Amino acid sequence: MVEAVRTTCPYCGVGCGVIVSRSDDGPLTVKGDKEHPANLGRLCSKGSALGETVDLNGRLLHPRIGGKTAGWEEALDLVAARFSDAIRDHGPHSVAFYVSGQILTEDYYVANKLMKGFIGSANIDTNSRLCMASSVAGHRRAFGTDTVPGIYEDLELADLIVLTGTNLAWCHPVLYQRIAAAKAKRPEMKVVLIDPRRTMTADIADMHLAIAPDGDTSLFAGLLAHLAKSGAIDADYIAKHTSGFAKALDAANTLTFHEIESATGLDRDQLLLFYALFAKTEKTVTVYSQGVNQSSIGTDKVNAIINCHLATGRIGRPGMGPFSVTGQPNAMGGREVGGLANMLAAHLDLENACHRDIAQRFWNAPAIPQKPGLKAVDLFKAVADGRIKALWIMATNPVDSMPDANAVRAALDTCPFVVVSDVNAETDTTRHADVLLPSAAWGEKDGTVTNSERRISRQRPFLPLPGEARPDWWQMAEIGKRLGHAWAFSWSGPAAIYVEYAAMTGFENAGSRDLDIGSHSDIDAEAYDRLKPFQWPQPRGVTPISTRFFANGGYFTPDRKARFVAVEAAVPKRVSDAYPFVLNTGRVRDHWHTMTRTGKSQRLSAHIGEPYAELHPSDAASLGIADADIAEIESPHGRVLVRALVTPRQRQGSVFVPMHWTDRFASNARIDAVVAPVTDPHSGQPASKHVAVRPRRFAAAVYGLAVSAGTPATPPADYWALARLSAGWKLEFAHAEAVDDIEAYARRLFGLPANIGGEVIAYEDQATGDRRLAATKGKRLVGALFLAPDPVGVSRSWAAGQLAAEHGDLAARWRLVAGRPGADMPDKGAIVCSCFGVGAKEIAAAIRTGCTTVDAVGKRTCAGTNCGSCKSEIREIVDEYSIVTSE
Repeated sequence: MVEAVRTTCPYCGVGCGVIVSRSDDGPLTVKGDKEHPANLGRLCSKGSALGETVDLNGRLLHPRIGGKTAGWEEALDLVAARFSDAIRDHGPHSVAFYVSGQILTEDYYVANKLMKGFIGSANIDTNSRLCMASSVAGHRRAFGTDTVPGIYEDLELADLIVLTGTNLAWCHPVLYQRIAAAKAKRPEMKVVLIDPRRTMTADIADMHLAIAPDGDTSLFAGLLAHLAKSGAIDADYIAKHTSGFAKALDAANTLTFHEIESATGLDRDQLLLFYALFAKTEKTVTVYSQGVNQSSIGTDKVNAIINCHLATGRIGRPGMGPFSVTGQPNAMGGREVGGLANMLAAHLDLENACHRDIAQRFWNAPAIPQKPGLKAVDLFKAVADGRIKALWIMATNPVDSMPDANAVRAALDTCPFVVVSDVNAETDTTRHADVLLPSAAWGEKDGTVTNSERRISRQRPFLPLPGEARPDWWQMAEIGKRLGHAWAFSWSGPAAIYVEYAAMTGFENAGSRDLDIGSHSDIDAEAYDRLKPFQWPQPRGVTPISTRFFANGGYFTPDRKARFVAVEAAVPKRVSDAYPFVLNTGRVRDHWHTMTRTGKSQRLSAHIGEPYAELHPSDAASLGIADADIAEIESPHGRVLVRALVTPRQRQGSVFVPMHWTDRFASNARIDAVVAPVTDPHSGQPASKHVAVRPRRFAAAVYGLAVSAGTPATPPADYWALARLSAGWKLEFAHAEAVDDIEAYARRLFGLPANIGGEVIAYEDQATGDRRLAATKGKRLVGALFLAPDPVGVSRSWAAGQLAAEHGDLAARWRLVAGRPGADMPDKGAIVCSCFGVGAKEIAAAIRTGCTTVDAVGKRTCAGTNCGSCKSEIREIVDEYSIVTSE
């Protein structure tokens, strides 16, 4: 076994420490780092499966020009020449970078230095614009800087945690587990979940407020008014450390209680109960994420929340404060080094002339842009209308993740020059690149990331760079040299970049800015390599007393006081007779972004293996959509086909569709093609959770399921979705037209030779219309195909298991075609615990034997005993069984 390497998980913004080890010829072993303060050894399902996603399948290993392999010198020379030509002919604002919260702080720093300091444009934005920009704008309006006041420990110290617009159980599972553990120790701790859906996070909630879409501003404005009327405000804190309270309260008081009820969809009793609980509980933390941010009024939502904490003085003290949790592993690091088009590095403000001067003098830069650049949605509109002549996309997949994604795809087709740096050769975005540059992946990257509590951690390499892959910072530094600035872009490695960035945070700071890690401005490469996770600020010559901000004021506004913001509590109206439902997009438990990493793991695909739409039972009935039908979700911008999931967890009048599926994994499930390019006027963040749509049933004549030992051919189906299995692939599909010849269909799907003959057996039930076929080679299954006029009722976990089973005798093959599990391989049911592959039927069986708690089920089946991400689902099965047996 080689030496264990401490590094950081590449998924969400929790920033979990992981320890990776590997034998010389064996698989990677990944476990949580018990010494890392963010996770204390815990990992979620995605982090636990990281070892399954590190391979070279599908990797981009060499530069490509026009789809053909090229050398680095040729590729870099071309990129530099085309960017130079555009700048010469059309000015610096004719070029742009679109980067990602997946890259490291050192990469981000180089990108911003190059674009804002030496090209002279602010046209660099990041996919963090899609998830955290409203938090940034809200922080800056209230605090003067993009400062997260609290730390994770506050979640364990609070007596009340308000979770609004965040499904922690699935999107930040380790934080969820920390809260759940704290609540188990202190049952008197209260948790309130504010979410239109009853997500799995509701498992630990004492109260669930199923708020109407975009009702948050009204809810918290009403709370501010209630706090004032009930005497729960901290008048001393308000007087000493804030400004604008009277105007904010006047604005809140304009709302009547009836208007709050109407805007939130909550009744008076629910509102008063929540307001009273908040008012009486001093140690309160309000955690919020995409449900707050991804809105055309997202910034106002953030400030409505912050107003309530400022009014009560519940900020910066243990167990108190507003807490924005980030979605990506380095969204925070990007914000720190100016990754957004309206910011400079080191939390310097682009709009501030003094800050521009500081940046220009520190970099010795020829020019700093005088105005913000194009934010993400506007940037791609500028690509479409021809203002952007050269675009560099790095570590992100905007063809799938941007709103109005079909328009983004069309824009890339018309852009004169597109560069894409990525680790994967084939994504929905790389296919539009003129030049492809191979980047370092997780496990090869060397640098730092910052998590949601301002904790900087190292990502360390434990694998060699494959092929000609190179770090992102190196690629941009080489372009900087070719543009004539070799002296400014000649670093020896990431340590040198980090030291320069650290020095910039302390340059002419003296406590005037929040971000300061100047104490690291003279560390050497060895100290950088040994760097332990730490929270900023870490100024030179000062030992930090507290890692929290603002308990005693000290805000970063001109008067050093926090600013209350008078928010307008208006709910945007989007639905119409033509598009009467609200679409809400988001994440699932075991997948990540556009599945370029998680799609490689069979166990991460086992829990949810295809795109779906959650519909309330009443809505589904009115639309004639049954569970497992194919549903069409349409807006004026696009349409998708997804599986229907009918559940009372969904709010009536709303539809939820996850964001992960791309054209690589499904026929037509890029849900952001349906999302309108509507943005918040302050942050520029898209409103991805309030989209007017029209759902309807797709009239399928044939539904199909196939399992295949090899990668199946793309079926000629209207709907299909592909997922990896341990021994092959699973394909779900549906046709509007009948499939006449099942054997011909199977031969094409599985790539069967015409002479396979007797190794194919088929069955047709004339009464039901079910048709089934199995193709074997020796004792092994090549593929099995199930067709039916209704959604195929065969167990997916059982069918997947057949690829690893032996089918040496004819009876076994006929059992397979019959779709009936044998005694030697019982049906697990739908997979609940992806870590151990435990299905719902296995959990139900354990409950029937007397395991009536989640812990008891875990002891019997192992389900929920590794990462714990599935515990809420196990509890739901336990509760459902308890209801059935009590009846």
